[in-house]
Amino acid sequence: MPMQFGLERFLQDPALRAPLKGRRVALLAHPASVTRDLTHSLDALAALPDVRLTAAFGPQHGLRGDKQDNMMESPDFTDPRLGIPVFSLYGEVRRPTDAMLASWDVVLVDLQDLGCRIYTFITTLRYVLEAAAAHGKAVWVLDRPNPAGRPVEGLTLRDGWESFVGAGPMPMRHGMTMGELGHWFIDLLKLDVEYRVITMQGWQPDAAPGFGWPTERTWVNPSPNAPNLSMARAYAGTVMLEGTTLSEGRGTTRPLELFGAPDIDTRRLLADMRALAPDWLRGCVLRECWFEPTFHKHVHQLCAGVQIHVEDPTHYDHAAFQPWRLQALAFKAIRRQQPGYPLWRDFPYEYAFGKLPIDVINGSPLLREWVDDAQATPADLDALAQADEAAWRQARQPFLLYE
Repeated sequence: MPMQFGLERFLQDPALRAPLKGRRVALLAHPASVTRDLTHSLDALAALPDVRLTAAFGPQHGLRGDKQDNMMESPDFTDPRLGIPVFSLYGEVRRPTDAMLASWDVVLVDLQDLGCRIYTFITTLRYVLEAAAAHGKAVWVLDRPNPAGRPVEGLTLRDGWESFVGAGPMPMRHGMTMGELGHWFIDLLKLDVEYRVITMQGWQPDAAPGFGWPTERTWVNPSPNAPNLSMARAYAGTVMLEGTTLSEGRGTTRPLELFGAPDIDTRRLLADMRALAPDWLRGCVLRECWFEPTFHKHVHQLCAGVQIHVEDPTHYDHAAFQPWRLQALAFKAIRRQQPGYPLWRDFPYEYAFGKLPIDVINGSPLLREWVDDAQATPADLDALAQADEAAWRQARQPFLLYE
């Protein structure tokens, strides 16, 4: 039987929808919320005679995904075809308000995640669960694959570092689906909420060549700078570039698969990375490249860069690839070359004021302090991260729905 996402099972099986009889239904979705034939879930649900759709929600980048840049807010609007309100959870508010909650009884969450703590859709899930628990509403997740698969990597977010890009104490690469994360949030926050996961059928997160993403399916960008599976694989490392002066490739056609700046020596950078921690570069191919961003950092400047290639099955090793360590190593090598290099950006990142963006992204100052400490070795960071990764594998185990 072909693999089915939660949305498709929900649409095909009236028994799964039966508990919604007489209840008002909302949908939380974005552009990648589509069926196999690319019908958007809003249209597919609206066509069901036994579902009463009364509202919709859009997360960061909007229900339509029209906001290209980061941190661009979306307004509320009325859907012109269905006549229902579409509320923005990345505009005036990031948590559903009492007025937003009044129009529905059950919210269906159909969001394609990327498997990285910083991706804000999982924070939106947490906020929706908390609001639903406080107001006696129900949350159903129509589950989707984690395209980065099951591997775990990175430091765990430390207490007090929660933010819109840090929903809870998990490592950067969590290896769970949205449905599984909902169960984890409910346990973590001790929420009393009606929660249901419409599971996928036939998801095999360890199977080649997708290792989490079923490659027979069309990829639709879940956010404007998430254009393909390669980006999803590299993202748990390259997202850290948002807290630095290095370009993450925004303004190019390969955002978050490459990094660079006008004033770095990439040949030397790669040599230093290989000398410092060759094991951290396994599972992928690194290629020197040049690029000129058309917007964002270093706009219209020629950047020397490195592209992370994870698409060739002869070179890509899913179990060995460590994007977070790879990117951390690049920062360390730049520090070694140019100790005074202005690496860290300072601006209010995702509504977190008074903290450096790199620390908000990592959920603590530990990564930055390791980069800036000339005496700190790769083994030092490895020891910290390995402890966090082992603890997370154990903590998430009770909530995994697919084996």
